[in-house]
Amino acid sequence: MSKDILGKALLDYLKLEYTEDIVTQSTLDEADVLPLSYMFRNFEQMPYLEQTALKNCKGTVLDIGCGAGSHSLYLQDKGFLVTGLDKSPGAIEVCKERGLLKTLNNNFLNLRDQKYDTLLMLMNGIGIAGKLKNLDQYLNQMKKLLHSNGQVLLDSSDILYMYESDDEDGGYWIPQDVDYYGEVTFTMSYKNEDSEPFDWLYVDFNTLKRAASFNGFECEMLIQGPNDDYLARLTLM
Repeated sequence: MSKDILGKALLDYLKLEYTEDIVTQSTLDEADVLPLSYMFRNFEQMPYLEQTALKNCKGTVLDIGCGAGSHSLYLQDKGFLVTGLDKSPGAIEVCKERGLLKTLNNNFLNLRDQKYDTLLMLMNGIGIAGKLKNLDQYLNQMKKLLHSNGQVLLDSSDILYMYESDDEDGGYWIPQDVDYYGEVTFTMSYKNEDSEPFDWLYVDFNTLKRAASFNGFECEMLIQGPNDDYLARLTLM
């Protein structure tokens, strides 16, 4: 997303120049809307799954893909030493303007020589892996960034239901050119400007648990959400 569509939109909203929302297109379905106001929600406006994740944070926290910083700011207000990480320069500028004290404008895989007690990956933060084949690389990076007693808190969704067949005999129809049904390609549009296509991963819990175990993590489900979503905790074996 070299055009930083998200960052531009968040900055407009912060500066009271809001006129429209981000529109997303994906290989899954028709156009959808990402309301900018949702990125600025407070704790009471967050889904129960996110609230639970924030309540389970401990120690030093890295908020991966922090966006407008709503999760980070809540934790900072609660006394946590939290760092907001986002590769969007605009998003990081918004976080700073909103009062977040520690930020990193970088790619998650580029981080070195830092250790945290909690890695926080909300709003399907594990999606940054893009493809299932990349999941091992991201899990190994998590291991490098965690203290020995640290944890990863992440949410994702099992989107198999989106491939349900309309046939009377039921079943699922998954395109043959897809390696794993949770792999989706998105574009974002804002004010007549389009992002480059980017890959995003939705991973079902059992697949995540197998990958986590292979890479030296215990994986437990903390919450099963109402929409095939879940909150998981990963800890080092």
